[in-house]
Amino acid sequence: MDLGRDSIESQLRAALAEREAQGLLRRLRVSEPFTGHTAPDGTLRFASNDYLGLARHPRLVAAAQEAAGRYGAGSAASRLVCGNLPVHAALDEALAAFKGREAALGFSSGYAAALGTIPALAGREDTVIVDKLSHASLIDGAKLSGARLRVFPHNDLGYLEKLLKTECARARRILIVTEAVFSMDGDTAPLREIVALKEKHEGRAWLLVDEAHATGIFGPGGRGLAAALGVADRIEVEMGTLSKALGSSGGFIAGSRLLIDTLVNHARSAIYSTAPNPASCGAALEALKLVGEAEGETRRKALWTAIARFAAGTGLPAASPIFPIVLGSEEKALAASAKLAEQGIVLPAIRYPTVPKGKARLRASLTAEATAEEIDRLAEALFGERSRG
Repeated sequence: MDLGRDSIESQLRAALAEREAQGLLRRLRVSEPFTGHTAPDGTLRFASNDYLGLARHPRLVAAAQEAAGRYGAGSAASRLVCGNLPVHAALDEALAAFKGREAALGFSSGYAAALGTIPALAGREDTVIVDKLSHASLIDGAKLSGARLRVFPHNDLGYLEKLLKTECARARRILIVTEAVFSMDGDTAPLREIVALKEKHEGRAWLLVDEAHATGIFGPGGRGLAAALGVADRIEVEMGTLSKALGSSGGFIAGSRLLIDTLVNHARSAIYSTAPNPASCGAALEALKLVGEAEGETRRKALWTAIARFAAGTGLPAASPIFPIVLGSEEKALAASAKLAEQGIVLPAIRYPTVPKGKARLRASLTAEATAEEIDRLAEALFGERSRG
């Protein structure tokens, strides 16, 4: 019977056409591997999260190859069946030691870590309170949990305190969720103050901090922003990724043995997913060694030198390796990105829903491998006379 409805195919085509008309259509582009920020063809790229330049480091590549040779290309099963290989156990132990926690658990990605952890800790009787600018994985994990979701304006401690008072009167437990370094804005969370607010509620509230863009960069030995601020031992759930400053792939949660035992039994993205591939685990193990050595410290210093140079040349805050240039509309961001491409600089436009409507931007990210000449070239292309003081 013809009900006058379009086919699924035509509906999907119409949805993509509407997205294109709004300047929101996305396409995959092949990006050739390159060292530093300049590609072999001379194109300049400042869009990588490989903050310490470890993704192609010979030690990590060799460690990945060795692990693949020993354990195979895949893990063959989930960690609770027969896929929990010695390299997985070694990585968990190394991550716990790196973070100074009792235990840790590796996941196939940071996204999987969020989707598994938040629903394992909060349910329908509970409340998850999330910073408005938290990563999509954290928002999705909160929604998936079925808990009451409350959102506080970015870094607004007064609003967070009001929510805590209100929700403690009705929720069984509360999970506060924030990033350490915010992925699209590059600023940091006031972790000391958030911890102090959390501790007013006598164990009824826990705090999850996503250190994805802080691990390897902040704190002693690159242990993260919480360690840098001296509050890591007062945060119940530390989340991170292996795919940014650590140059590998995967995500992890670190905390108490009670927390990790809970995740092993309740985090569905770990229970029902094939264990991370051995090569990535081997590379991550080597990265954890390297960031704690003299070379890791040298690379961190180089990164912060690059951050300071770009900030001085642009007038932008030097809070992290991430520098947003907010332009407003999708059209302005796309036009700016296209203009840079004509100058041989790849800086993709970041648009809704990655950032709020009206907040489209260019997002420049620096790594330890950025040269002074590359940094100055980018600053000049973005700000012209302003970059020359």
